[in-house]
Amino acid sequence: MSAKSSNFLSIIASLNQYTMAMRSEEKPFRFRGMIALAIVFLVIHYLVNLSIFSPWAEYRPFVQKLSMSAFLIVIIFIIGKFIERIIETRSETEGVRYNLIRIVRLITLCFVLIVGISFLFQNLYTAAVSFGIISLVLGFALQAPITSFIAWLYIIFRRPYQVGHRIQIDGLIGDVIEINYLDTIIEECNGMYLGNDRKSGRTVLFPNSLLLRSQVINYSGPFNPFIWNETPIQISFTSDLKFVESCLIAAAEKDFKEYYSDYPLVGNEAAVYFRINQYAWMEAVVSYPVEPVDTTGRRNRILRYALPMLNAQSDKVGFPEGSMR
Repeated sequence: MSAKSSNFLSIIASLNQYTMAMRSEEKPFRFRGMIALAIVFLVIHYLVNLSIFSPWAEYRPFVQKLSMSAFLIVIIFIIGKFIERIIETRSETEGVRYNLIRIVRLITLCFVLIVGISFLFQNLYTAAVSFGIISLVLGFALQAPITSFIAWLYIIFRRPYQVGHRIQIDGLIGDVIEINYLDTIIEECNGMYLGNDRKSGRTVLFPNSLLLRSQVINYSGPFNPFIWNETPIQISFTSDLKFVESCLIAAAEKDFKEYYSDYPLVGNEAAVYFRINQYAWMEAVVSYPVEPVDTTGRRNRILRYALPMLNAQSDKVGFPEGSMR
């Protein structure tokens, strides 16, 4: 069995190297190469029956089983890649496409393992018993990875977040760039070095099992592409509040029409309210819809539009200056 195992593992390693090399080539050539490889293994399976190989008749069953196993593995890879190609061309969103491809790859790997186990063992009963014992041992030794894998299944079917979504989990904020079987990778936003929502340039990797014990906040919800944000401006109590409100709303709506022209303004109107801050100044707070990745940019644009209008009417708007309120 050890000889069979080493031979099978060498075949798997060769196939893996072959597929990795083909990834750098054009897609049509990749499929042709894999089909050619499958034909080679199938030809070997039948060629060993020729009389010319009679001196090595004792090795014939092993070679036939090995070549047929390799043939089936290549066919499984071809079918898996073909299904991935269909998903890539027909899926609507990046997140759905990414999840479906991950599922296809997992199923492909399961079929490859089934073929490999059937090659290593003489019958399926022995393979099932051995697989059960190994699973029992690994279940105790690999509890954390198994929990993360179960969490990955939860992510796939419940979709608390997808690739491209901005999320917050356990104090981490970032854009999801990869969801693996055991972990998730995000591009960090905010972070310890920033006071805004821009990307920090760092990536954060956390186990999927964190999802099962932490609250997940998804900034890219499925019902609306916007979240609501607000920006305060300090003004004096003697300011013309209606004028301040009109300027802030005009600035927010102007920016919305320029940068979000694909969305209707109705239902996404900005609003202004007033409050007293801790330094006894009045604050005019404009709240507005914004895409999660554009919070800092939209705040800056609104201020660039609004402040010139407010400064131009100094008789209507007072700003903090020394101890004057």
